[in-house]
Amino acid sequence: MRVMELVRFGDADTAFAARELPRPAPGPGQILVRVMATSVNPLDLQTRRGDYRDQVALPAVIGNDVSGVVVGTGPGADEFQPGDEVWYLAPVFAGQGTYAEFHVVDQALVARKPKSLSHVEAAGLVLVGMTVWEALVERAGVRAGERVLVHGGAGGVGSVAVQMAGAIGAEVVTTARARDHEFVTGLGADTVIDFSAGDYAPQVRAMGGADVVLDTVGRGTLTRSPEVLADRGRVVSIVDTPEPQNLLAAWGVNATYHFVFVSPGRAKLEALGRLVDLGRLRPVIGAVLPLDGIPQAHTLLEGGTTADGRTRPRGKIAIAVHPEGRPAQGAGAEGRDA
Repeated sequence: MRVMELVRFGDADTAFAARELPRPAPGPGQILVRVMATSVNPLDLQTRRGDYRDQVALPAVIGNDVSGVVVGTGPGADEFQPGDEVWYLAPVFAGQGTYAEFHVVDQALVARKPKSLSHVEAAGLVLVGMTVWEALVERAGVRAGERVLVHGGAGGVGSVAVQMAGAIGAEVVTTARARDHEFVTGLGADTVIDFSAGDYAPQVRAMGGADVVLDTVGRGTLTRSPEVLADRGRVVSIVDTPEPQNLLAAWGVNATYHFVFVSPGRAKLEALGRLVDLGRLRPVIGAVLPLDGIPQAHTLLEGGTTADGRTRPRGKIAIAVHPEGRPAQGAGAEGRDA
C-alpha cells in the first residue's frame, strides 16, 4: 500500500517520503479500512517538527482522521461488514497513522459515516468535530442562552465551534479578520470582532462578558481569558501552552479551566452525525490535496505559500487518498475543490 512516511523531523518539504508498505491485517476485534480521505491537523505539524519525538519512532506514518470503506474484519469483529462506509479518529501515537491507503482499527472506535457527507468532508470533521464536542458539550457544558467566545472562527476548529455553539442555542461571538466576517456570520456567528483592528477584550466586556471562552489560538489568548469572562465563566483550551501562565485574574471571576486533548470514541462521532443529519453542522473544506500532497498541506496549514502560489485557506485541509473520496464538483462547502 502507498503511504506518506515521516522519515525525519523538520521542514515539511524534506520530512516526508512516498513509500510502499505491506497492507496491515486486522486482529481480534479489528477492521481493515480502505482510507478514502484523511486530513491535516496542527497535531500533525507538531509531530513533524519533533515536538513529540519521544513518542514517535522514525520512520513513521502519522495522521489521525479517517473516512473510508471497510474491506476486511478480524476475529470477533462483527459490527461492520465489507462495504460499510465508516469514519473514526485513530488513537494518537498508537501504531500506524492515516497518511496511508489502508488502516486497521478497533471496531469499538468506529461509527458509520453520515450519508450526506462525502469522504473528504467526513475526514475533515472527525478530529476537529470531536474536539469541539468534548470542549463545548462535555467539558464547558454550554447551555442555550449563554454567550460563547470562539477565538479564530474562520479556522478549522473555529468554524465547527461557531456552528456547534449556535446549534446548542448559545449567543456566538467570534474573532476573525475583516475579510472573514461575512464567512463566519454565514456559519452562525452573532457578533464578529476584527482582532487585527484593535483589542477584542473591551468589546466582549461591554456585552457583559463571555460565559465560555474557547481558545483555539494559544499564545496570549489563554492568559487574557479572565479579562473577558463573566462571573463563574469557563475557559476551554485545545492548545498546548508550554509557557507559564499567570491566571491570578481568573480567581477574581471564579473561573473554571479545562484543557482538552481529545480521545477517540464512537459516542462523539454519533453525536456529530446527528447534528450533520439535522443540517446544523457542516465541515468547511478549504483545500483538497492528494496523498503525495501531504508536504504542501503542511505548508498551507502553517501559513506558508506553496510552489504554485497557494496560501492557507479557510477551514480544513483534506487529503483525498483515493480520488473517489472527493466530493462532487461544485457541491457545497467553501473552497471544497481548491
